[in-house]
Formats: sequence, C-alpha cells, structure tokens
Amino acid sequence: MDMAIPATIFAPSTEPLDIAVLVLPRASILEVASVLDPLRAANRHLGREGFRWRVITPDGQPAPLTCGIELPARGGLAAADGADVLIVIAGYSQAEVVTRGLLAGLRRAAGRFRAVGGVDAGPWVLARAGLLDGHRATVHWEDLEDFSTAFPAVEVVPDRFVLSRNRFTAGGAVPAADLMLHLIGTRCGAGVAGRVADSFLFETRADGARPQRPGLLPGARDPRLSAALTLMSQHLDEPLSLEAVAAAQGVGLRRLEQLFRDGLGQGPGAAYLELRLQAARRMMADTTHPIQDIALRTGFADRSSFSRAFRRRFGVAPRAARAGR
Repeated sequence: MDMAIPATIFAPSTEPLDIAVLVLPRASILEVASVLDPLRAANRHLGREGFRWRVITPDGQPAPLTCGIELPARGGLAAADGADVLIVIAGYSQAEVVTRGLLAGLRRAAGRFRAVGGVDAGPWVLARAGLLDGHRATVHWEDLEDFSTAFPAVEVVPDRFVLSRNRFTAGGAVPAADLMLHLIGTRCGAGVAGRVADSFLFETRADGARPQRPGLLPGARDPRLSAALTLMSQHLDEPLSLEAVAAAQGVGLRRLEQLFRDGLGQGPGAAYLELRLQAARRMMADTTHPIQDIALRTGFADRSSFSRAFRRRFGVAPRAARAGR
C-alpha cells in the first residue's frame, strides 16, 4: 500500500534528502550533471550530507548518453525504493526507449515518493504514465506544442521549471540547474544556494517562471536584432511579413536589413527561412509527424515547395533526411 505524501520537499530542513535519478538512454550528460553537481556542491558548502542520490536506469544497465559515454547505474527502478524523490531524465527518442513495463512501474511506484519530477523529455515519460494529469508542467521549448496537444489533462506552460504540488518539471539542462538551486535554497537557505551558484558561475536568481528562451542572440550588439529573431521564431507556421517584423522593432525595412547584415551577415528574409528550415529539420529528426504536417508547421504552402527549400539548404530531400537520422 502506498504511503501518504509528506510535506513538500521545497521547505527548510536539516534532514538529508534521498534522490533517485532515473536516466534513460540518449539523455544528455549535461542534464545529468545539472541535477547532480549542484547537490554535490551543496553538500560541500554545508559540510554535511544534505542530499543523497543514486542513479538508476530502466534495465539497471549503464545508460548510453548522447555524447557516447555510458553512465553506470545502481540498478533498475526497484533500486529507487526508499528514496524521497524520483527524477526522470530523458532526451532524444524517449518514445522508442520507454516500454509499457516502465510506464506501469512508474505508476505503481509514484505514490511511494514525496515528489516526482522530470527533466527535458522526462515530463513526456511522466505524462505518458498519467503522473502529470491535473498538474501544471513544462517541457523543452521545442516540444511545448506537441506536448500540450498530446496531454490535454496537463496545464502546459513555457516556464523554465514548474512546481505543482508533489510534481516538478524542468525544460532542459540549465533550467534543471535553476531547479536544483531553488531546491537547495528552500531547504538549506539562500546563502548556501548562492555559494553553489557562485561555484559554477550560475545566476543566483533561480526563477522558474522566466521563459526558457529569453531571446535569440541575447548578446547581440543591437537588441533589436535579437528581438526580431525571437519574433520570427514565434511565427514559423504563418511567417510575418518583413515589414511587420521591422515595425515591431520600430524601424523601417531598410534599417532592419542593415541590422541583419551587420549582425548576421545575411538579410532578414534569409535568416527567417533558416529559422524555419532548422525547425523543420528538428521535427524530421525528433518526431514522427508526416512531412506534409512539418511543411505546414514551418510556413510552407505545400510539400513540394518545402522539399525544394529543404534540399537546397541541406543537400538531401526531407524523406532521405528522415531515413538517415
């Protein structure tokens, strides 16, 4: 019988917090490090064991990460028994590596933890197991639209990280570090969190409600260039006219052209097309959406015009690119 969930883990405590980290194949080493290294640093600054952790995998075998390294594991899901918290870290191809057995195991085990969380594609896994129904959650910005469509019972928001009762989610590696700083700060004090942030040169403001994408080219010499690119990226399915992009930045079309030439070495039209084609290539690699749907999602009137533009940019037809992923 599942135990009742105690008080939130995000509250002052001197008791060690025991965390099981379920790492799926093809996760990123940066996501794993963003979860674990802040906890290690917190223990060092505390001078005691404020956090304990164990790495587990679906089958108990080392998890192959995207960088080619295999991450050793304590065991399978059963090795999480006794932990206070379960964090699921997933990346590419989560739909291919998550079995029905794992989803069933997560559903059975979830009530034993004080909190359950997901990082990057981890929220997909939790949602597929029904563990985010009725909760607010986030996921990596590339997946927000598909995630929201796939799980209507989840309130999806574009925040860096989200706390929702005994669930928490983070949109990627850096938001996961923000989340860990928030956990450390709420349990151990802002001073400890600040020292951990300083160790890694992180920002100390672990604000989950900040958007995942503060702007493309945030360090651009002219902020209007970054703002224009961000606006374009928000309107890929129905591209704005360049006149509308220029007006949104308070400049004329000729000045917009100069901003792009100075900052990127290409005009705004070419930059806009590049954003759309790069988004299409991500969808070709990371989703099973039909090519026609991808064409429409990236602002092409039909599949043939999309295929011509894709081939000119990447040297292969969309179908061939998907076959070779």
